[in-house]
This record gives sequence, structure tokens and C-alpha cells, in this order.
Amino acid sequence: MRNSNSNIIGIDWKLVILYLLLIFIGWINIYSASKTEVHYEILDFSAKYGKQLLWIGFSFFLIIIILFIDTEFYKQFAGIFYLISMLSLVGLFIFGKKINGATSWYSIGNFSLQPTEFAKIAVSLGIAKLIGDKQFDLRIVKNQLKAILILIIPALLIILQPDPGSALVYLTFFFVFYREGLPKYYIILAILLLITTILVIKYGYMYIEIGALLLFITFIIYAYNYKKYFLRKYWIYYIGFYLATAIFIFSTHFIFTNLLPQRHVDRINLALNLVKDTKGKGYNTKQSEIAIGSGGFFGKGYLEGTQTKGDFVPEQHTDYIFSTVGEEWGFLGSTIVIVLFISFILRIINVAELQKSKFSRIYGYSIASIFFIHFTINIGMVIGIIPTIGIPLPFFSYGGSSLWAFTILLFIFIRLDANKSNEW
Repeated sequence: MRNSNSNIIGIDWKLVILYLLLIFIGWINIYSASKTEVHYEILDFSAKYGKQLLWIGFSFFLIIIILFIDTEFYKQFAGIFYLISMLSLVGLFIFGKKINGATSWYSIGNFSLQPTEFAKIAVSLGIAKLIGDKQFDLRIVKNQLKAILILIIPALLIILQPDPGSALVYLTFFFVFYREGLPKYYIILAILLLITTILVIKYGYMYIEIGALLLFITFIIYAYNYKKYFLRKYWIYYIGFYLATAIFIFSTHFIFTNLLPQRHVDRINLALNLVKDTKGKGYNTKQSEIAIGSGGFFGKGYLEGTQTKGDFVPEQHTDYIFSTVGEEWGFLGSTIVIVLFISFILRIINVAELQKSKFSRIYGYSIASIFFIHFTINIGMVIGIIPTIGIPLPFFSYGGSSLWAFTILLFIFIRLDANKSNEW
């Protein structure tokens, strides 16, 4: 074990200050979104904002523990953390409690714990441990499969809950892989698959199948006329690629129409403007857009939001908390919050690049990616440009599990960074 005298001296205080700012702004918005005639005192711990205050207090306790644990502990036990986390996800199918249609929670008395949130920590450490090995090369297919397997296991367990929205978070690790040497054509392929998926949902699989066939025929004609050598040598790969594309198109259609829970189908259809339902499935998003739009440039003023006070936006203290910012703080306040988040994420990336340890750098990029996808999807969802997925806005959304998980994610990295002077 290494000397841990640097655990306070080497702290990146810019990250800490940004964390404290986001925590504070998040809490005052939870207070606004959950304050009622009955609950209005700041220290009313029976109210949502009071409970959040308790969870924030416990987060500070977690921070102290994290900062005084030697960094080698996180490296040596990364595999154990991953195993325990996966077992906690499996245990949900036996002991879990169903909330909002997903068995994603353990109920402990009056408190519910969501292991999905903490799985992100274990996966980040697991990926950093695997790829952080000096002999590990992501350009080798065997190693790529190992890294992807670490992501697939938790993603599948979360999808089966079913909570496919939370499983999307694991796609962001491909940016980490790309930073560490994954060939760029994987990213290009992922973007093409995403575009194809959207086109299949929006226009139907038959039109896209015909389009893919026409593109394939056009390519074969071109190859026959100008690249006959490549056509003769690689024809089996071209046919295989086309067949894989055709199967993917049909599979996307089949999963969307037959396997995906109806509530997710409805949300995607609304986001793609395939249906109009401002009073049913689209009510939350519509009310959120109204709240944000009504804020104007400067906002209506803190605690003066009529949509917020009237409780017109469902789940406003959790997934739709940003609508409170938009209504009461306006475009100016929303921009400040977005700038804080972007500064926070860019700071993590900048600090990650300064790491001497490959493990620390990979872990830093992992958490930056996680914060980025949560921030992007949540705000995109609230303003209506992304389907309602149901993932929290870091440090803003009400909930102990997400707050603690994000806090642990961040401060493990801050602890690793504080120790970089001792790394070789």
C-alpha cells in the first residue's frame, strides 16, 4: 500500500467546486419542484427536498471515506467490485421491487436502492483494470471481445428488468475504447447502425430493405466496371455484409414492434413525430416544453414558476428537473447550468489526460463519458428532441442512489488524480 499523504494535498479543487455548485443548484431546484403548502421548511425531512438534503449529507461522508482509501485498493479489487455488482443485478429478479414497470430496486424498509446506478462504477473500474494493462491492445479482435463482454453483461441484465434506457449508458464506453486504440471504423459502424435504426422505425423496414438492396446492387455494378480485382477477391465479404445488414434491418423492426415494452415504443414514436399525443404518453414532455418555454430569457423567478407550483409537469423533481430551471431561471439560467456541466465534463477529460497511470486515465474517460450521456440524454429528453428514456440528470435529479453513485464515480477519480505524483 502506498503512502496516502497526498490524498488531500493533490485534490483537483476545480472539480470539487464544480461538483459543489451542481449539487447546490440541483438541490434548490428540487426544493422548488417539491415545495408545497404542507412542506415548506428547509429541514422538513419528510419532504423530498429534505430527504435529498440527508442524502447530500451522506454523500459528504462517502467522499471522506473515498479520499482516505489508498488508490491501489480500487485497482486490486476492480474485478471483485464488478462481480458483486453483477450479482446485485441478478438478485433483482429474485428480491427486486417493481417500480414504474421495471424491477430495478431493492426495497429496504422505507428506502429503495437501485443497483443499476452503482453498476456504472463497477464497470468503469472493470474496464480501466482490463484495458489498463500495458500489454492490452484494443486493436486485437480477441481483446475487443473481452472489453465488449464487460459491457454486454450488465446491459443485458438491465434490459431484462426491463430498463433499456439505462442500458444505453454502456454504449458511451465505445468513446473510451476509441481513445485507447479501438479502430475508428467501429465508431462509424455504430453511427450507421443508429441512423439505420431510426430510418427503420420511421419509414418501415420494407423500404429500408429495398434501399439497402439497391445500394448493394449499385456497389456491385461499380465494382464490376472499375474494381474487378476487388470484386473477385472479396465478393464473399460483400455478400456477407449485405446479408448482415438485411438481417439487422429486419431484426430492428421485429424487436421494435414485438419485444420492446409498449411505453418505450410510444416514447420513440412521439420523439420521431410518428404520433401526436399531448394528453397521453406525450403529456410529460409537452408540459416540460411549456414550462421551459414560459420562462423566457430571464425566467419567472425562483419559486415563481406557475407550471412548477401547479405541479403540471409529472416527475418534475426527478427526470424532468431541468424544466424547473428553464421556467424559473429562463434561457440565461439554463445556459449557465449547461455551461457548468460542460465545464465539469471537460475538466474531467483534461485531468484524465494528465494522468501518469493508464488505469487512472481510462477510468477518467469512462466517468466523463457517463456524465456526458446522462447530461445529453436527460436535457434532450426534457426539451423534446430525444425520446423519454428515464435517466437522471447528475446531481440534479431527486434520488439517493443516483446521487451517491455519481459522487462515488467522481471522487474515486479525484482520489486517483491526487495520487498521480506517486505513480510510475
